[in-house]
Amino acid sequence: MNSPLSLLPGTPYPASLIQMGRVALWLVNTTAGKRLAVLAPFNSALVESFHGEVSELADGRLLQSCPLDAANARALRFALPNLQPVPLGLVTSAGFGDRLGLATPGHVRALEKVNAEHPGKTIAPIFAQQSVRELARTGRSAEQVLTDATWGAFEGGWQGSVGADADHLKTPADIDRFAAAGYSFFTIDPGAFVDSTAGDLNGVLLEHKAATLPWPALESTLPDLLQRLGGKQFDLEKFWLTLEREQVLRAAVKYGAAVAHVTRMYRHLESKGIPFELEVSVDETETPTTHAEHIYVASELRRLGVQWISLAPRFVGRFEKGVDYIGDLDALAVDLAGHAAVARAMGPYKLSLHSGSDKFSVYRLACAAAGGTPGPGVHLKTAGTSLLEGLRTLAQVDPGLFRKMLALSIERYPLERASYHVSAELSRVPDPASLPDAALPGLLDQFDTRQVLHVTFGSLLERYGADLRRILSEHAEEYYQALEKHFVRHLEPLV
Repeated sequence: MNSPLSLLPGTPYPASLIQMGRVALWLVNTTAGKRLAVLAPFNSALVESFHGEVSELADGRLLQSCPLDAANARALRFALPNLQPVPLGLVTSAGFGDRLGLATPGHVRALEKVNAEHPGKTIAPIFAQQSVRELARTGRSAEQVLTDATWGAFEGGWQGSVGADADHLKTPADIDRFAAAGYSFFTIDPGAFVDSTAGDLNGVLLEHKAATLPWPALESTLPDLLQRLGGKQFDLEKFWLTLEREQVLRAAVKYGAAVAHVTRMYRHLESKGIPFELEVSVDETETPTTHAEHIYVASELRRLGVQWISLAPRFVGRFEKGVDYIGDLDALAVDLAGHAAVARAMGPYKLSLHSGSDKFSVYRLACAAAGGTPGPGVHLKTAGTSLLEGLRTLAQVDPGLFRKMLALSIERYPLERASYHVSAELSRVPDPASLPDAALPGLLDQFDTRQVLHVTFGSLLERYGADLRRILSEHAEEYYQALEKHFVRHLEPLV
């Protein structure tokens, strides 16, 4: 059958073309914006599943021009089941957070390039990934995020499976809205229930706090816990770890309420009757997760019937937003190896790298740690770095708007840094007024400027989001090329 790409006026995206006999679907950039083209016989049920303008062709088939809205995205996922989010299992995977809803075709390019160069070592994607905090700051809904990712994956010609991550969920209501939208991966954030003072407690105070944990919710008692884990040895491959009584008490005080919360959330999610994967995230806490504490969390969750596919500990050092790892890499390698050994012994499940974007010194260490036998992969979670690459593209094509956005970031940073663990200082941000236009894109490589822009994204999108989306849509190819280059650097070490 001849290619139908020229049937609908506009510029087609050849990678999107799917042909199935006399049926074809593809994406076209028209004068009215992007549209889905649906070509099918007159009596095809496929035509009825989409809505849009319909015209009849000479050969008796119908040609539809469909808007890229949520209803048509749902119909597309039904027609092309690989675009329907599903659990991805223990394979190495990557989450591509996209705060603009424009980046997925660039993510697809990077992923396909890396997968093609490493046959047999495929990285599974989660193109739709957004946290509740991000939804609030971007003004988007869970369904809109999934809709944008669906169209982006289709435009890029993605043929494999996909997941969709409801990130950093804290309440059952958070679960409900993502589950209703069709997500398949749910990240529970019990950070509010973690007691980071546990490491400073001793003696009577430690015993008292342990006694006052929510034991009914944990379906146990303190004596039972100490009998289960006190003095127990765990084989972590290269060494044995014995949980002393004080370690058990300290781990319970620090994470006991968090375990109870994760269990409540898991059971609520399980009651939905949908296929899903669970991730447990304790990374946004003040103190690192010790290997003994990791064992406690995994042991207690397993006892309570919770099943999870990945876990994000709080590693040593600092995983700050938008920049590379800060800390001793040798110490991190040891820490990663221990946590990976716990994940194999207590699971297996994947280690998850949160705030994982731009941690180029970490990826090979994490994969080396996870490479035991049997060895589940890692899950890399990125978010704001795609927006930052959009700002790099903006600096190249519209320096004036970039300067305005950076000025707003500088103004808002003292307030908005409060919800992040970051160390950028405004005194080290170069004055954009003193730089020529050609030097502006390089600011995205400067530590402090990059981090300041990263954490103020909510204010930037509230004031300039419409302009930024319009300009990046007009310069989509430049944006996709920047994303491909940037994400190949992230993904290459994972294989």
